[in-house]
Amino acid sequence: MKKRNFTFSNTTVTYLFDAEFAQLEKLTTREETVIITDENVFDKHKKKFKGWNTIVLKQGEQYKVQQTVDVVIDQLIALGADRKTMLIGVGGGVITDITGYVAGIYMRGIKFGFVPTSLLAMVDASIGGKNGIDVGVYKNMVGLIRQPSFLLYDISFLKSLPKIEWQNGFAEIIKHASIKDAKMFKWLQQHSIAQFQKNKQLLTSLIEQNVLIKTKVVISDEFEQGERKLLNFGHTLGHAIENMYELSHGQAISIGMTYAAILSQQINGFADTEQLVSLLSKYGLPTFAKFNARKAFKILRMDKKKDSKGIQYILLERIGKAGIKPLSFDFLQEILSKF
Repeated sequence: MKKRNFTFSNTTVTYLFDAEFAQLEKLTTREETVIITDENVFDKHKKKFKGWNTIVLKQGEQYKVQQTVDVVIDQLIALGADRKTMLIGVGGGVITDITGYVAGIYMRGIKFGFVPTSLLAMVDASIGGKNGIDVGVYKNMVGLIRQPSFLLYDISFLKSLPKIEWQNGFAEIIKHASIKDAKMFKWLQQHSIAQFQKNKQLLTSLIEQNVLIKTKVVISDEFEQGERKLLNFGHTLGHAIENMYELSHGQAISIGMTYAAILSQQINGFADTEQLVSLLSKYGLPTFAKFNARKAFKILRMDKKKDSKGIQYILLERIGKAGIKPLSFDFLQEILSKF
């Protein structure tokens, strides 16, 4: 196990790389802990949860809503959870988002930690303290920024992942490479999902690299005033169409990155759209797609990055370097109508 501490604005988060779920007992006691997970993770790893107080939720983005939060709070009350209780989210991005959000509002805030079980959660969703829920088609409309006490990385959970979940994770990995790491972009071009699945050392290194990329960005701008906005590359359009078409997060973000690359080409003279589209396709992700531009624009107008006149769009200057570009709603509507 490799242990590293990172200090954010008001807390220090312990990252435990190459760890095992059993080491959870070194971080918290069973008596003061409630685990939140979903049916899929629980059914595949029942032995791991034996002896722990566990709340098991239905799986899927459609359950990342206030109704689920109310169910969790009712169960916490029934379990006698108090201000000394530690919540631990064991699952993918939906579970970590819900767990962090509940921990932030239950009794005005209790401690929490994460054991991410999907590649997407390991490299992105569990990092940075963004916790929240969806409201209708509007992604993460309600939430807060609050850091967990720890992140425990046990890659044995990845063995049970279906291929689409690996693809979801690689969408965010490709995003990190596109905005921050040209060297990793080339590395991804030279490998494949199958190679990472077969080689534990290769996979562990990839996960740690991505964790560090996102962590460093968040530490420099925890509350998203500048640098952290770069992590939204592909997410503006991606979030707009994700719930419209019940796409997986990775699929939606991949489509969002494709069109953001085209915008980058038109506005910044970005020259590597073909390379990015080719890499996304190599990892089994969709690129060009038909969608209802009018409806997407309506949702996009409610994006959290908007102001009264437009939205701050993340565009690429080159592979490994991105920037923030304010685009007016009129311009965006015109562009979307052409896609």
